[in-house]
This record gives sequence, C-alpha cells and structure tokens, in this order.
Amino acid sequence: MKVYFIGAGPGDPKLITVKGQEIIAQADVIIYAGSLVNPEVLNHRKPEAIVYNSAAMTLPEVLAVMEEAVANNQTVARVHTGDPSIYGAIKEQMDALETKNIPYEIIPGVSSFLAAAASLKSEYTLPGISQTVILTRLEGRTPVPEKEKLAGLATHQASMCIFLSSGMIKEVVAQLLTAYPPATPVAVVYKASWPEELIIRGTLATIEEEVKKQGVNKTALILVGSFLDSEYELSRLYDPSFSHEYRRASS
Repeated sequence: MKVYFIGAGPGDPKLITVKGQEIIAQADVIIYAGSLVNPEVLNHRKPEAIVYNSAAMTLPEVLAVMEEAVANNQTVARVHTGDPSIYGAIKEQMDALETKNIPYEIIPGVSSFLAAAASLKSEYTLPGISQTVILTRLEGRTPVPEKEKLAGLATHQASMCIFLSSGMIKEVVAQLLTAYPPATPVAVVYKASWPEELIIRGTLATIEEEVKKQGVNKTALILVGSFLDSEYELSRLYDPSFSHEYRRASS
C-alpha cells in the first residue's frame, strides 16, 4: 500500500484526472485540503473510506495518519487543489515519507492558472507577444527570494500569473507598474471553474478599484500581460508556407 498525492484540479469536479478519480474511489483513507478542494471530488469514494480535512491539521498530524494507514495496509489519497507541484507544500510531506520508507506516487492535476486561461478564452504564449509564462506570488507571510521580487520579474513583461495575492492588489499593482505600462491588460479570476467563478477585467491603471468594488480578496488569480488583449502573429505551425517534419510548405 502507498500514499497517492493527487491534484484535484481547480474546482470543477470533472476536471480531476481519470487516474486521480480512480484512486480516490479505491482509497481507504482520504486526506484532502478542505479549504480549497471542492468536496464533490470525493463523491465517488467508498462508503467506508475515512476522510480527514487537512485544513485543521498540522504536518505531523497528516503524516501520522499516513503512517498508520500504510502500516495497516491501507491506501491513502492525499488530495490537493489544482496540481500539487504549485504551492502545494508536498515536498516536505514526501521527504518525511521517504525517511519512514513509506512508498508514494504523484498524480498531476489541472492547475487553476490553466483553468483561468480557459475561462478567459486566452492563450499565454502568443507569437510575437510572449513565449514565457511566469508563475509567482507577492510576498506575504511567506517570503520570496530577493531575486524573485515581483518588480524584478515584471521587467520581463512576460505573461504573468500571480497566485495568492488578490488580497494585496494595491501592492501588486504598485510593483508591476515599475515595469509594465499602465495600459497593460489585467484579469482577475476568482474561483476559476467553480459555479461562483467571477472574472474582473481591467488594466494596471484600473484593476485595483475594480477588484475592491467586487470584494475579491482571496481564492483568485491575477493574470497580467499583453496576451489578454493585443494583435499577435499567426503561428508558423499551421502556416501554409512553413515546412516541418510532418508537412511540406505549399508552393
């Protein structure tokens, strides 16, 4: 038996992977991040499965549940929001499991930054606009390395997805304006893919007021960059004059 770290997706219970859903359905013990994970992803669990909400648990408590379950030949589903590799705090859990020789596996999920792009009907990597996507957050109770300060990252003017920072929108805007023009388009997506999803659009000059007007201060992504509203080049991949391994250019 082992521990499975599962990305539950951004909120819509249908956006969990088939593999992740199958493991949850088979699991004897489920530990899910109740503050963020839609509980509907657990609907197909076994009636006898034991469920823990890790929102009220400490790391030692979570590990103790895992260790006891595996010792009892039980399968554990550790369910995280989105994809657990992004702000999932799974490294410390995996390292602890390794010291105890407890086997584990990771099942990736759909991150909220991908769900947000889908809701906005946007593409982060538009030819001639941006070929780089920066995933980051503003410093809060959790610090960020000096070289990763938001103002420094903004100098690239890449497509940017800012997590865990909507409650500090004033500071986010201030730092971004050190490099991006005030007219840079911005979208704030609250609870992407959930029924209560809300999209707020604006520019760096207007978004702070719009976000405050809507009362959004958590569970939202801030997306910044010209990919949201600009002219772009057509992809060469489907250009009739462009040859590649699978197609010759038309004459």
